[in-house]
Amino acid sequence: MALREKRKLGDLLKENGLITENEILEVLENKRSRQKLGDALVEQSYITEKQLLEVLEVHLKIPSVSLYRFPINDQLIKLIPKEVARENILFPIEQQENILTIAMNDPLDYYAIDDLELLTGFEVKPVIASKDDILQAVNKYYDMEETIEQENDEEAPAVRILDQILQSGVTLKASDIHIDSNESNILIRYRVDGMLRSERTFPKRIQSALIARVKILAELNITETRMPQDGRIRTVIDAKPIDLRISTLPTVFGEKIVIRILDLSNVTNSLAELDLNECTLTQYRELLTRPSGLILLTGPTGSGKTTTLYGSINELNNEDVNIVTIEDPVEYQLDGINQVQVNSNVGLTFATGLRSILRQDPNIIMVGEIRDKETAEIAIRSSLTGHIVLSTLHTNSAIDAIPRLFDMEIEPYLVVSSLSGVMAQRLVKKICKDCQEERDVTPMEKDIFHRRGMDIDTIKIGKGCDSCRGTGYRGRMAIHELLIINDQVKKLMLQQATISEIKQHVMEQGMHFLLDDGLEKVKKGYTTIDEVLRVALED
Repeated sequence: MALREKRKLGDLLKENGLITENEILEVLENKRSRQKLGDALVEQSYITEKQLLEVLEVHLKIPSVSLYRFPINDQLIKLIPKEVARENILFPIEQQENILTIAMNDPLDYYAIDDLELLTGFEVKPVIASKDDILQAVNKYYDMEETIEQENDEEAPAVRILDQILQSGVTLKASDIHIDSNESNILIRYRVDGMLRSERTFPKRIQSALIARVKILAELNITETRMPQDGRIRTVIDAKPIDLRISTLPTVFGEKIVIRILDLSNVTNSLAELDLNECTLTQYRELLTRPSGLILLTGPTGSGKTTTLYGSINELNNEDVNIVTIEDPVEYQLDGINQVQVNSNVGLTFATGLRSILRQDPNIIMVGEIRDKETAEIAIRSSLTGHIVLSTLHTNSAIDAIPRLFDMEIEPYLVVSSLSGVMAQRLVKKICKDCQEERDVTPMEKDIFHRRGMDIDTIKIGKGCDSCRGTGYRGRMAIHELLIINDQVKKLMLQQATISEIKQHVMEQGMHFLLDDGLEKVKKGYTTIDEVLRVALED
């Protein structure tokens, strides 16, 4: 076995001036049991994963690798069990004579290295790779090997393959998994940071067994293949409680399945975590503290409206109030909240449910979505009788909610009397912290900022690295605009002013629009101007 100079991670980081002894003690006090120091430092935002890997690479003279671009030898996977690879976050990548090269997230884990040398009989040479890179490789290549080994068994592959698909989805932090039935195979795609990407294909022959497995878990009718079905699965993946929403759709090549992943450990607890700028957060909280009124959240599907709704409800949730929600579906179950699931099969619609809720002595009502005139009318009348009502609408901007309500044939005076405020939002991709760099703005970009009353000389972009798989982005954040329905806006609404006139008025009063909020977040280095212009067009 090779002799190694054993160094402590904390000492290396202190030598590089990245952290102090006191900060290490704080992290150790707050970290989860059995969590490694490096993971805790990154999780608590004392350092980035890139800084951690760079210190290890330079001071230990251990090279780093990108596994998603590395040629993998499938035979090496048989040397190390999947459980060992996942638990210790490592992956075998090369073997020359008696030396086995292992990609590790923590090359200072000498216990794991000693165990591997005993397990394999080789001398272990560690190289460095990011945590996500290793876990994705473990899921992809070990799963592929297990699938090949069990292809002769008709039942086991479907069970095993679905477990692998779900685990990969959680590891990738995907919001949705698409199981597409094609003419010759099954394609698995994951939506990560709002973008779909293909990961793997499976033989067409397992299609029926795989779809049946999903339906059994979701308690759907496995014999019904001609009609769409919806269901849910509650499970635990990587020790985290996960809620899965299942949607099936018949296509010409068989049923397509989309699985929405809801990580129950990530339920937002406060509005402070929702990327609202300070001014918007203050104004929105003021709306929530009013004794009554209708507050609407607008935006397309997948813009984070439900997350903001739950954050708002959490803000209002205490023992003094009765909060009742009606949702389709109930996405997250919250303590202390009475949540009702829409069930059209038995006649429990948003409108009928809302009528019943009003007899339950509520203070605060949340309606998942206003879809029709009946629901809108009941929600508005509820807000006029001393209730705070929160709901969502599908409109492109906050101001567009006004004509949408009028188009539902709601009496204008009712809309004017009930509506307190409308918040529109979109999601934009965040620049990867590990590869961000500054560059000068172009004349065109400078002009866009100048037209919104902002000056800027440099902006940040992500150049692409292992952590973000070369995309330059990692994670998403929201941008917002908040329309407060004050007396002047109410007057314009009653006078049936055009959208342009209302927009001109609120602009003169200093309202920040989606584009303004987005550009401010570009200026702070959170996202890029391309991302903001993708979701918020210039006027």
